[in-house]
Amino acid sequence: MIDIRGLTKEELGEALAIYGQKPYRAGQVFTWLHKRYVSSFDDMTDISKDLRNRLKEDYYIYRLREADVQTSHKDGTKKFLFELQDGNLIESVFMKYRSWNTVCISSQVGCDMGCRFCASTVGGCVRGMTAGEMLDEVYTIEEKTKERVSGVVVMGSGEPLLVYDELIRFIKIITDESGKNISARNITVSTCGLVPQIKRLAEERLQINLAISLHAPDDEKRKKIMPVAKKYPLDELIDACRYYFEKTGRRVTFEYSLISGINDGKEDAAKLSRLIKGLNCHVNLIPVNPVRENGFKPPDRRFAQAFKNALENFGINVTIRRELGGDIDGACGQLRRKHV
Repeated sequence: MIDIRGLTKEELGEALAIYGQKPYRAGQVFTWLHKRYVSSFDDMTDISKDLRNRLKEDYYIYRLREADVQTSHKDGTKKFLFELQDGNLIESVFMKYRSWNTVCISSQVGCDMGCRFCASTVGGCVRGMTAGEMLDEVYTIEEKTKERVSGVVVMGSGEPLLVYDELIRFIKIITDESGKNISARNITVSTCGLVPQIKRLAEERLQINLAISLHAPDDEKRKKIMPVAKKYPLDELIDACRYYFEKTGRRVTFEYSLISGINDGKEDAAKLSRLIKGLNCHVNLIPVNPVRENGFKPPDRRFAQAFKNALENFGINVTIRRELGGDIDGACGQLRRKHV
């Protein structure tokens, strides 16, 4: 049987056509699934009982089970631990801002990319997630928090470009006006830098935001903390980012985790500025989350500000990411590691 939530509206129309249904039925079913978040075909009251029974025979609607949740007393951030149908666990984070709410979702159970600063990679990757599972991270959090979600970042556990087809299906479904209808410009996909997939994503010409996990200003340092750098050097990665902007017109964001004594010096700032000079981009500085397995520590706030000032002096558009959920297991993978 197939999780029906993972079908785009077009795919749903093709599936219902096999039952002899008219095209508008696909829109009705799609809305029940992706706007009203039903968990049973019996709740779809404006379609016939016969069609509901046919759908039950070939499809299912699985909902995630909440295994744990942590709530920040500082800012209301909530970190959810969800159990999937096969018993695997994944994390999702609900973040409140002044005028909108964002959910950070996972795309894989664990991660194989091996970035040393990330807890998600401890233990490797079990499997990729489906579009339906990714969607339900958003839907379940909306139901649990009773808050409207208007932004999604695919920046939790996993490398989303390794589940490329499911990721594209997720984006198409969640931006569909018959469903959740989140603006593509409010969706961010983060990658550690898989050059071929970045170029493929550029060809989709989606209006989403692309975030590159950069974290080092040169290949030598990047290879020490990010194994992907051994396959895709920075010159190839930066060329792929230029290509992405040329195809989509969307500014690229470079995520840069500041690690005390590793990549937070004045020379690092100068090298980073030279690397991305001329790109239509933005740098998001992130004081690294302490993770027991690697011993990395964030720099003092003054050093982070000095790094930001140095980039600005070179004409780089830069911000320091607001810390959310600092009093809970904030780093990707930390909560899950407590349960596996």
